[in-house]
Amino acid sequence: MPADVPLEEPSRRLTGPLAPDVYFHVYRRWDAYYAIVFVATLLFIVSGSDPGPGPRAVAAALFAAAAPWYVLVGRRVLLAGEEDRRRGLLYLAGLTVFFLLPSAFVGETRIALFALAPQCFILLRLRWALTAMASLNLLPVVAWALVRRPDPHDLFLNSLFAVVTLAFSAVLGSWIIMVIDQSRERAALIAELEASREEVARLSAAHGALAERERLSREIHDTLAQGFTSLLMLVQAVESEVEHDMPLARRHLDLMARTARENLAEARALVAGAGPADLDGGSLPDAVRRLAVRHEDQSGAPARVEVSGAVRPLPAAVEVVGLRTCQEALANVRRHAGPRAAVALELDYGENALRVRIRDTGRGFDPAVPHGGYGLAGLRARAREAGGTAEVRGVPGEGTTVAVELPVRAPVPAPVGKESTR
Repeated sequence: MPADVPLEEPSRRLTGPLAPDVYFHVYRRWDAYYAIVFVATLLFIVSGSDPGPGPRAVAAALFAAAAPWYVLVGRRVLLAGEEDRRRGLLYLAGLTVFFLLPSAFVGETRIALFALAPQCFILLRLRWALTAMASLNLLPVVAWALVRRPDPHDLFLNSLFAVVTLAFSAVLGSWIIMVIDQSRERAALIAELEASREEVARLSAAHGALAERERLSREIHDTLAQGFTSLLMLVQAVESEVEHDMPLARRHLDLMARTARENLAEARALVAGAGPADLDGGSLPDAVRRLAVRHEDQSGAPARVEVSGAVRPLPAAVEVVGLRTCQEALANVRRHAGPRAAVALELDYGENALRVRIRDTGRGFDPAVPHGGYGLAGLRARAREAGGTAEVRGVPGEGTTVAVELPVRAPVPAPVGKESTR
């Protein structure tokens, strides 16, 4: 019945929920099974002597027409399953004609029921498939009995064969439908899983993009935006000094050039995805001291740096958060604390944590009053991402304190009898 006709692999051709079905993955085995049953039936038809060579030749010719009908129509319909019900019914109707007519003359034709049964159960619902199989098992016996007029013994044997074949068809068909239904359920679950996986990937990408935008926003705020703010303040200072205090104006112009170069270095580091330029090749205390010097140059107010504990290299993320905390706190002092507000920056290297505290003697603020702005929110977000905490306290007229605590791993002690290389 099957032939070597090029046909797309069902797992590649089908795109619906039937594509992953086990039935379609092993369909070439069904081809082989149908071929064996077809050849065996045809040999039984042509090899007998009753009712004679003429009727058997006609029966063989009629039955042989089932082979191209299967190859040209049936195979594609069976691969589509119930997706094309109209063509499936048409195919079964033609197959029934090619089976019933020969079986009325040659009883051995009913061996083909072993190939017809799976196809009926693949293309029809269980109830209709059982009805079709009952008809295909009983009608050939009735037609054969009317044409051949057999004796009661032969009629009994053929009727018994029809009942056994029907029982076998019911069991095999139920198993086929169960396999197909389970395969469809698995296919639906696989489709849901793939859809869920795609949604998770999409949400992960969106979350990653959002997190990256937030990170870049913080970096730009803490570096470029603050640098431009300092430049703007220096421009305003130069405008007020250029006519009556040229030396001070020149000093501020030099400071503007230095601030612009530092801003350019930060921009390059940001584009390259590197760490802060102030930490490049130096320690965190050195970077904080440079921040303090720049703050004094820009504001004219003193900025004192105190370092306690065992200074040591810390994870890059911790040092970045510590440096950005100092940058944000000093920027807020310049903008809000008032002129000549003194600042103290403290770095405490504990065994398990780095503590950063910035205190100023400026105007302070009332914590009960909501304050907008991105700086303090970004500061708290940085501390959370590093697993630490951030606290901002203010008292009107008494200054502001920013305290951040960041967890770090304890240093590994040097082996006994050997000096530490630190």
